[in-house]
Amino acid sequence: MKAIALTQYLPIDNPESLLDVQLDKPAPQGRDLLVEIKAIGVNPVDVKVRAPKDTIEKKPRVLGWDAAGVVQAVGPEVSRFKVGDRVFYAGDITRPGSNSEFQLVDERIVGNMPQSLSFEQAAALPLTTITAWEALFERLHVPPAAAASAKSILIIGGAGGVGSIAIQLAVKVAGLKVIATASRPESEKWVRELGAQHVINHFGDLPAQLKQQGFDNVDYVLILNDTDRHFPAAAAAIAPQGMICTIVENDAPLDVSLLKAKSAGFIWEFMFTRSMFQTADMQQQGNLLDQVARLIDKQVIVTTVNQVLSPINAANLRLAHATLEGGRAIGKIVLKDF
Repeated sequence: MKAIALTQYLPIDNPESLLDVQLDKPAPQGRDLLVEIKAIGVNPVDVKVRAPKDTIEKKPRVLGWDAAGVVQAVGPEVSRFKVGDRVFYAGDITRPGSNSEFQLVDERIVGNMPQSLSFEQAAALPLTTITAWEALFERLHVPPAAAASAKSILIIGGAGGVGSIAIQLAVKVAGLKVIATASRPESEKWVRELGAQHVINHFGDLPAQLKQQGFDNVDYVLILNDTDRHFPAAAAAIAPQGMICTIVENDAPLDVSLLKAKSAGFIWEFMFTRSMFQTADMQQQGNLLDQVARLIDKQVIVTTVNQVLSPINAANLRLAHATLEGGRAIGKIVLKDF
C-alpha cells in the first residue's frame, strides 16, 4: 500500500522529512477495522511528533490522526461495523497513523461518517471534535442546557482546528455565551461565522478586553494556544468556582495557586488518553463521533475544513505541515485521494 512516512525527524523544508513509501497492507485482528483511507486531516500533533530530534526509526513511521474512509475488512471480535461502512475517526497515537492507503483502528474509537458530508469534509472533524467535546462536556463539565444560566466561556485560539468546533458546540449545543480570541480580520470573520458572539485579541490584555465586552469574569476558559503565556490571564479572568481547561502542554511550571482564592479548577484534555490507556470507556469516543455526525446531518454544526489538497502524497503533506508550523492556519487542512 502507499503511505507517507518518516525515518528521520527533520525540518519540514527538508524533502526527506516526509517520504512516499510502499508498506505491507495490515490485517485486522480482535476489534480492529481495516479502513481504506479516502481523506486525512492534518493537526498540530502531527507537527509536534515530527519535530526535529536525533532519533532514527528502524522502519518507516506513519503519522496522521484524522481519517475518513470505508471499512474493507473487520477483525473477529468486531460488532459495531461491517465491510462497506463509511467511517471517520482520529485513531490511536501509539499505533501507525492514517497517512496510508489502509489503516487498522479499534472500532470503539470510530464513528459512522455523517451522511451529508464528503470524505474530505468528514476527515476535518474527528480529532478536533473529540478534543472539543471532551474538553467542554467531560473536563469542564459544561451542562448541555447552559443557556438557562447564561454561562460564558473564553476560547483562546478560536480560529484553529479545535477552536472552530469548540465554538460551535459551545454556542449551538451548550448555549453558552462565547468570547473567542482572534488576531486577524480573516480569523475574526471565521469565528464570528461559527457563532462566537464576542471576539477579542489574544495578543492584548485579555481581562481588560473582557471587561470592555461587558464580562467581569467568565465561567469557563478553554486554552488552545500557548498555555504558558495565557494561564495568568485565564486565572485572572475565571469566575469564582469556575474551570480552566487546556490542551497545550506547558514548558514552565504553572502557578495554580492563582486559583486558590477563587476555588477554581484546572484540568487537562488529551484526546488520546482513552486509546493510550485502553480505558474502560473507550467506546465513548465512538459514541460522541456518532452524536456529532447526527448534529452535522441536522445542520446544527458544520465541518471546519478550510483547505483541501490533492492527492495524498509527501509533497502535499509537507506543505500542510509547513502551513501549520507557520501558526496562521484557519480551520482545518485536509488531503484527499491517493
